Amino acid sequence: MRTAQALFRRARWLNWIGRRQAALALCQQAVARNYGRAYKLLSRLTLPGEDYFAVLGRIHRHLRPQTYLEIGVSRGRSLQRVLPETAVIGVDPEPKLDKPAGLKQKIFRATSDDFFAQHDPRAEFGGRAVELAFIDGMHRFEFALRDFINVERYCARSSVILMHDCYPLDARTAQREQETGFWSGDIWRLLLLLRERRPDLVVRTIGTPPTGLGVVLNPDPDSRVLGANVDELIREYLAKDFSVLAGRQAQALGFVPNEWPAIRALLDARPR
Repeated sequence: MRTAQALFRRARWLNWIGRRQAALALCQQAVARNYGRAYKLLSRLTLPGEDYFAVLGRIHRHLRPQTYLEIGVSRGRSLQRVLPETAVIGVDPEPKLDKPAGLKQKIFRATSDDFFAQHDPRAEFGGRAVELAFIDGMHRFEFALRDFINVERYCARSSVILMHDCYPLDARTAQREQETGFWSGDIWRLLLLLRERRPDLVVRTIGTPPTGLGVVLNPDPDSRVLGANVDELIREYLAKDFSVLAGRQAQALGFVPNEWPAIRALLDARPR
């Protein structure tokens, strides 16, 4: 452990003096020796730029959606990026908001499966489609897949669906069971599935720290490709090992640099 700690300390120093690539290499060595404290710096070096909360705020200000659906509210930090005029539905079985919900923000205390079984988001929004959605619930592939299927049904072609934890740093933090404090789960499997099975969608991953922000454009509320085969797809993609990303992670997950001009161009290319 002392050797790993020394690697991490040197990585911090190298990063401080501007030698980012050398710092990245040492961070990778430190986490390979199970030094969990190195993951935060590894994330900043691998995925530089604004964090996903800041980018989410930029997206809200750029799109100015009339309606926004969020799965996985937690403490409400992402809800704080929503514009005051946007009608909001937040879904979480145990929300713990740091600040009270806004006047146009309705929080449903339920699992996402139960919410969609009991509520129609379009009806909750007065007949309007979901213009922007953010899926950040359970960190497991099958839950995120069901959330995507349910969300897409209430979207329009011009809608944007965002998903958190889509760009894992390594195999250990990308496992289904959390073994490290820094953890993204296996949402990467959903990105693979969408890019392979839904060529009608535009599926990209913005390199936001700590673990990437997935973007899906051109949703089709009438598509039943996923819903009709959900059990088969879950079995197929759970059988895929993290090694399928080896050497091709950026290509496989549709990596987009964490630079606002590139993100804005991606959003502006969507159907209107």
